[in-house]
Amino acid sequence: MYRSHNCGELNASHINTEVTLAGWVQKSRDKGFMNWVDLRDRYGITQLIFDEGRTDKNVFEQAKTLGREFVIQVKGTVIEREAKNKNIATGEIEILVTELTILNAALTPPFTIEDETDGGEDIRMKYRYLDIRRNPVKNSLLFRHKVAMEVRKYLSDLDFCEVETPYLIKSTPEGARDFVVPSRMNAGQFYALPQSPQTFKQLLMVGGMDKYFQIVKCFRDEDLRADRQPEFTQIDCEMAFVEQEDILNIFEGLTRHLLKEIKGIDVAKFPRITYDYAMKTYGNDKPDIRFGMEFGELNEFAQHKEFPVFNAAELVVGIAVPGAGNYTRKEIDALIEWVKRPQVGASGMVYAKCNEDGSFKSSVDKFYDQEDLANWAKTTGAKPGDMIFVLSGPADKTRAQLSALRMELATRLGLRNPAEFAPLWVVDFPLLEFDEESGRYHAMHHPFTSPKPEDMHLLDTDPGKVRANAYDMVLNGNEIGGGSIRIHDKETQKMMFKHLGFTYEEAKAQFGFLMDAFQFGAPPHGGLAFGLDRLVAILGGQETIRDFIAFPKNNSGRDVMIDAPSSIDPIQLKELHIDLNLKS
Repeated sequence: MYRSHNCGELNASHINTEVTLAGWVQKSRDKGFMNWVDLRDRYGITQLIFDEGRTDKNVFEQAKTLGREFVIQVKGTVIEREAKNKNIATGEIEILVTELTILNAALTPPFTIEDETDGGEDIRMKYRYLDIRRNPVKNSLLFRHKVAMEVRKYLSDLDFCEVETPYLIKSTPEGARDFVVPSRMNAGQFYALPQSPQTFKQLLMVGGMDKYFQIVKCFRDEDLRADRQPEFTQIDCEMAFVEQEDILNIFEGLTRHLLKEIKGIDVAKFPRITYDYAMKTYGNDKPDIRFGMEFGELNEFAQHKEFPVFNAAELVVGIAVPGAGNYTRKEIDALIEWVKRPQVGASGMVYAKCNEDGSFKSSVDKFYDQEDLANWAKTTGAKPGDMIFVLSGPADKTRAQLSALRMELATRLGLRNPAEFAPLWVVDFPLLEFDEESGRYHAMHHPFTSPKPEDMHLLDTDPGKVRANAYDMVLNGNEIGGGSIRIHDKETQKMMFKHLGFTYEEAKAQFGFLMDAFQFGAPPHGGLAFGLDRLVAILGGQETIRDFIAFPKNNSGRDVMIDAPSSIDPIQLKELHIDLNLKS
């Protein structure tokens, strides 16, 4: 037995108890006649004492050789600690060591294993197994485990059955680029790693499983933006004989359960807004509603006033920033430069200060009088002491730019409180979106999403106006889950493939197995997938998902710890019938 107790459980009730502990040396303090060692494991820290007058001479001398991160086992007696430490659970006691065994010596780690470390992100990623020993990373992984267990408990209590689906599947079009896996036994043919278990969970509904879930890895070979991973984890769910309302209620319940059990927070209300409303009011389909700054469209009050920039714009839109009326010209100019960055792409910005006396001062006073600016204030909801920022240009592009500014200002003003949680549903997404490059429509979600029945007649005449039976859950400005009611009959699915530009033969080649399955009695069904990494990060009050993944990749999709991806042996390439041609 390596240990009778862990390093986080001993207290004053254990005084005079003989114990055995094992763990890593956090640090030691050698005072000559007395040596204290902090012993750490996953559960906490216990102080060890080696006393020249009470400890065996050989054990006392051996303790002087201990370095940071040595793995040791000790036996000894729990005694009362003279200088108590109220900051740790074991702070009332220490172990008077009688036996010491060095289980493994250790090199000096490349960074300190402390909550506040001296290691940069790159070095900590390279030695991630050491980083996991630090409390922030360890606690994030334990937090993720707690969330996952609550998910399993909630869904299992509702008769959901966890079913594993394959990782080696067929490559299909739509969505992101697949990771592909060559087959040695089938020369020239490839598996794909699943971007999601979408078709399999639909087949499980055909199979009568009724309520399915899985906490599952998904893979997308796409260019990585900030805080994206090429492999990520979904809480994947599907239900048969349901309508949209059934699914929203169940997964609203799951989110409410997690907020209550994990954070101790009761959330009574989950607002529901349409995609069109979200885009018009917040400029994106995953709005953060912890704060206001809703968009006010100003075309009526800003155009035809001899200001050519606004007159030429498809959209003139502004937001009221609370308390920003005291911004200096330097601060305003800095924000103008911020929106002109390539990442945002605005050509400029107009502002109007709402003075405390009810008057207004703007950067376009030459063109607009006080009545005009009062209408701007009314439309944006600005109050005395606020500032109105206005952008103009093509509608979609301008809304996206103002949305970026809204989020940036909210961050600067401290309005995005990580301890506050504001969930909502976004519904009625477009079924299709037109891609200028390919000259055809693509599914906004995926090709198995059902159209709204009342919009079916528009598929042939105005496909861009067809709404989907689709929904996203948004939490604090992040899409944490999305899903849809699926197409469950072969004819509707054939029609959908047609509008996506597939010939019948192409659809049959790619999705024939699903279309065939629908002929054997597919029930109405729908589902949803939550992004577990993102959900856990938000619940944990963090911005980055990497902190909650044991072994994450960097922004280039590399695992710098194991140096992957890497070249493989030419013999393996030959067995796989692969000939490399790396010329650009």
